Amino acid sequence: MRDRPWYSGELGPARLAHTTGVLISDLRQLQAGFRWDRPRPWQWPEAESGLADGPTDLGWARTEPVRTIRLLIQRGLSGPFTRAMAHPKVEGAEWITGLDRPAILASNHSSHADTSLLLYALPDRARERTVVAAAADYWYRRPFLGRVISLWLNTFPFSRTGGASEVLHRSSQLLKGGWNLLVYPEGSRSPDGRLQAFKPGVGHLATQTRSPVVPMHVRGSRRLMPRGRSIPLPAPVTIKIGKPLYPGRGEGSREFTVRVEEAVRDLAGGKEQGDWIARWRAGAPYRRLTEGDLRTGFGPASAPPS
Repeated sequence: MRDRPWYSGELGPARLAHTTGVLISDLRQLQAGFRWDRPRPWQWPEAESGLADGPTDLGWARTEPVRTIRLLIQRGLSGPFTRAMAHPKVEGAEWITGLDRPAILASNHSSHADTSLLLYALPDRARERTVVAAAADYWYRRPFLGRVISLWLNTFPFSRTGGASEVLHRSSQLLKGGWNLLVYPEGSRSPDGRLQAFKPGVGHLATQTRSPVVPMHVRGSRRLMPRGRSIPLPAPVTIKIGKPLYPGRGEGSREFTVRVEEAVRDLAGGKEQGDWIARWRAGAPYRRLTEGDLRTGFGPASAPPS
């Protein structure tokens, strides 16, 4: 067998340098994986519990002093900024003023600015008791961003893919706990600003909890902050609030969802929501219903149909 020259890379100094490099790399891997209490190969992941963490609705965002901090943020920063950028015109706020029970607020969705605009349109009492459903796969991919959004807007994460029963359960618990729930039944922002078909979840939640659904519509938010833009632009916005809807006797969740969608479309088209007497009664301060109210039909607009 013919001898190989030293410069071939298989013998001599070149081979020694290669072996030394491999040895250093192995030592670094050993250092990365070494533990004094037990051996652990460097490529093993960190130890995890056998059970996955349970879903959370970020209850800390609805405790003190977080609620007071959020009130200061919304009144001192978010509200003035919204007024300066959009000069929002709010119509139909009286339909929420007289509500005596937690409600589902269902709105169209075409911009990231919608949530701030809708919260701005709510009366103080309703805003302070409103939770916003936020897509977990978008807002909570980064834990820090999710915490900031929860602090600012009082959001809770919901999954748009799978886990529907768990999301509906947590949503119903929030409603039963006295919180209004702001949802976007379209599921995601409209790509062209036109109203998309509603998902049946809003109807299922309303029929299961017997909660009223308040239709809402935002016009102009797409010009304020269109899809794909992270910096808002000044643009006038109009927020319309409609008459609360109640599931009828024997009405299925899908049928009720269709009725809610039609109500939002009516708001978009400018259809009048009740006569002036109904609107005046809706804006009256809440008072306990009496037998005479039930007999004559006069009383807060929030009273469910008999």
